[in-house]
Amino acid sequence: MVVLDRTQDLVNIAGVVRAMKNMSLSRLRLVRPDEFDPYRITGIAHRTDDVLEAAEHFDSLEEAVADAVYVLGTTARARTAQRNYVRPRQEAPVLLEKAREGTVAILFGREDQGLTNEGLDLCHSVAVIPTNPDYSSLNLAQALLVVAYELFLAAGGEEQELPEGKRSERPATAEELEEMYSALQNGLDRISFFRDRPPSRVMRIFRTIFGRTELDLHEARLMRAVGHQIGNHLDRIARGHDPPPTADDDGQSC
Repeated sequence: MVVLDRTQDLVNIAGVVRAMKNMSLSRLRLVRPDEFDPYRITGIAHRTDDVLEAAEHFDSLEEAVADAVYVLGTTARARTAQRNYVRPRQEAPVLLEKAREGTVAILFGREDQGLTNEGLDLCHSVAVIPTNPDYSSLNLAQALLVVAYELFLAAGGEEQELPEGKRSERPATAEELEEMYSALQNGLDRISFFRDRPPSRVMRIFRTIFGRTELDLHEARLMRAVGHQIGNHLDRIARGHDPPPTADDDGQSC
C-alpha cells in the first residue's frame, strides 16, 4: 500500500493515484491531507475512482502503518541519523517477499519537508532515488512512479511484450531485399550518384546499414519504391510533365 503523510496539494494526490493505477497498486492511505476532494482528483487522474473510493484516512502516521509488517520510507537524501538506506531497485524484491507475509507500506512525506525523523523511525529501510545531486528533490508522483516501476519489473512486468507499430509486418525475405537493393541501385545510377563512387562499394554500405535495422516487408517495399520513383520522376520530366506520384511502378502504395 501507499501512505501519504500530510500532503499539501490535492494535485499531488492525483499524480500519486495516477501512478498507482499505472503500476497496478490499489491501496492508498492518507494521513491528514490539507485538502482532499475525490471529484477534483478524478478530474485530474481519470478513471481512478476505485482507488479513491477505497482510500483510507488516518489521524497519525503511526496508525496508518500499524498493521504493516514492513515499511519502506523515502527521502531525497541521506540524513545524518544512521538508517538502512537502499535503492529502489535492490529493495523491490524485498518488498515483494515481505508482501507474502503481510501488509507492506511505501511511505511518502509532506511535499515541502519530506518525512520527519519520527516518520523515518517507523521505517525498516529508506529508499533514496539517485538523481542529480544539485537538484535531488522529486515530487510525490515522480518518486512513487520510480519505486512502483521497480516493483512492477521485479514482479514480472518486464515480461510484457513491447507494442508493435501499426504497420509492422513480417520480416522482408532475402528475395524482397534483393529487389529493394536492385531498385535503389538503378534509381541512384540514373541520377549519376555513382559518378565518383564504385556502385558495389556504395551498395555494400547500404546493405550494412539496412542489415542493422532488420527491415520488415512494408519498410523494404517503401525503400524499393524510392528507387523506382527516381526513375519514374526522370521519365516524367523527359515527357514534359510531372504529376504527383502516389504509387511505385508495380502499384504498391507508399
